[in-house]
Amino acid sequence: MRHGAPRTFVTGIGPVSGFGLGIDPLWKGLCDGVSAIRPITAFDASGFVTSVAATILPEHFDIRSIVPKSHRKATKVMARDIEIAVAAAHTAVHSAGLTTKGTAEGVPPTIPPDRFGCHIGAGLIPADADELACAMFTSRTPDGKFDPEAWGRTGMPNLTPLWLLKYLPNMLACHVTIIHDCQGPSNTITCAEASGGLSIGESLRVIRRGDATACLSGGAESKVNYMGMLRQTFAQRLARVPAGASGTEAVLPFDPTACGTVLGEGGGMLILETEASATGRGARTFAEIAGFGASQCCCIDTVGGDLSGAGEDIAAALECALDDAQVRPEAIDAVVPFGSGIPSIDAAEADALRRVFGARAGSLPLVTIAPQAGICGAGASALAACVGAKCVAEQKLPARLNTKGSKALGVDADARAACAAQLRCVVVMTSGMGGQTAAIVMRRVP
Repeated sequence: MRHGAPRTFVTGIGPVSGFGLGIDPLWKGLCDGVSAIRPITAFDASGFVTSVAATILPEHFDIRSIVPKSHRKATKVMARDIEIAVAAAHTAVHSAGLTTKGTAEGVPPTIPPDRFGCHIGAGLIPADADELACAMFTSRTPDGKFDPEAWGRTGMPNLTPLWLLKYLPNMLACHVTIIHDCQGPSNTITCAEASGGLSIGESLRVIRRGDATACLSGGAESKVNYMGMLRQTFAQRLARVPAGASGTEAVLPFDPTACGTVLGEGGGMLILETEASATGRGARTFAEIAGFGASQCCCIDTVGGDLSGAGEDIAAALECALDDAQVRPEAIDAVVPFGSGIPSIDAAEADALRRVFGARAGSLPLVTIAPQAGICGAGASALAACVGAKCVAEQKLPARLNTKGSKALGVDADARAACAAQLRCVVVMTSGMGGQTAAIVMRRVP
């Protein structure tokens, strides 16, 4: 950390996952060792290699009950990813005990709007299949083929005039900043699963250089849709789950027999706040963001995304984060890795852990959440950050599911029950499709 820069605390966490909204249902599910993976019901997924995902149940999620009345009309132009981001921000703000325009209009905000930033990781939001199908149906030639000229002439007019506003990646941050009146520095990062972690790093730097007192930071995405699942299928990332199977045992992080992952809906937002602001208002602190590091590996095929040889590059992000936090590897008491069950990425992560922690990698506790919450795209690293902060605050490690024989990769990820632990520092590390890695050091605040 730069000398003289303010310390940055996590004062609010707002995860959204297949367990529901907020940290309480997520933490209970993780500690109880249950999974939110279930059959997909939003569309017919029978044509894919897996028809299960960690989806958010309708009874857990109603966007109109979350946004303030003044913003409810805008829900018409919210794609699923935007809804998740708005819900996560709402939950984080309440978790931090902040007053904003979105929680109490007309009441002075806790953080001056021009000192409140926002950085959100987003995916490349796919258009709703039903909307596109209705428009494309009118753009056919007499023999039923797609006609580009007819698309421009008669097809596109069948889309709502505000159609594109539902699917631009920057619209997650757009809605969140409007609702909570965040007028400070804002940015959108689209680097696959690393996006949320990179956004947290961006917020950390903004606060350290004095351009904001607090930031809403994280990521959100749902790949549980036709385009999201199709790309993951082409990338050969999905585990094969036979029709009728529950899928709760499909994801095997760091297991030699692992064959892929399962997708999820969700993500999370953190409230990052200067030490002076947090202590001045008597806020609860979950953890300190003590260090951040990022790296990019050589990933020629971003569709296949074979990162099996990227251990050195992932290790570089870890080393940068440790250096930024001014802590040595032996000060790290647990790691929240990507732990996706995708063999090539697991192998690279395990290689990175061995490079940085040496022999300790075989006994250093890992927190693997993919078997329970799935892989939530751009929200994956943000969801992991919420869990990492909760681990530090509670001095507890949640349960691990499924994996057996992780010692073959030289790491400690075998199944076990939740347990108490002394956690001084926890590292959250996520590598995304395309080769980006974000690493965050979270330190306990006495």
